[in-house]
Amino acid sequence: MQQDVFLALKEIPFLSDLTDETLFELAAHAKSHTFPKNAFIMTEGDETSSMYILLSGKIRVFSSDDQGKEVTLLVQTPVSYFGELALLSNEPRSASVIALEKTHCAIIAQTDFKTWLSHHSDVAFSLIQDLAGTVRRLTDKVKQLALSNVYERTIQTLQEMASKEGDILIINKRPTQQELANMVGASREMVNKIMKELTKGGYIVIEGKALKIQRKLPTSW
Repeated sequence: MQQDVFLALKEIPFLSDLTDETLFELAAHAKSHTFPKNAFIMTEGDETSSMYILLSGKIRVFSSDDQGKEVTLLVQTPVSYFGELALLSNEPRSASVIALEKTHCAIIAQTDFKTWLSHHSDVAFSLIQDLAGTVRRLTDKVKQLALSNVYERTIQTLQEMASKEGDILIINKRPTQQELANMVGASREMVNKIMKELTKGGYIVIEGKALKIQRKLPTSW
């Protein structure tokens, strides 16, 4: 497992320039845990303090209100990481994370990370830059929710999820309409209506678990 964690750490931007010896030292602190599909990995408001490295599986990061309305902030696949704010702060978790499929993580506790960081202080600036990037991405997400309508948010989300294959864009593992609704902060019924119109107009095609964007999506609806 330590080798898998080491290879994953090399993919993390604020750690990627470190020597192999330094990364192996950090990897040695990692604890392995597997989460079944639909398991909560962390819950908004939790008093926990670890960073998670996603080695396999798929997770959804989201926030919710008192009425249970959810907004998806991120969907992540390997190799990626989450919970890094807890490395430098003792504040409660700012979002919830759920496993969308069986998910294997390496977990590094704040105490272990701080001890390691005290011997490698040059990493601190890179970590601060990384956290600043996280704040910018979340700010962009809030602006998107506040300043664009449901249709604009839906097509932007589809385009961000898609990969180019030849002359078309394709999402090989398309989200369910409820998952897509959570991502754009709208009702499933509204997203269903938009998807029907895009299909009817020949802009998108559903083939099994894949969604193909056949034509440029209209900027307004």
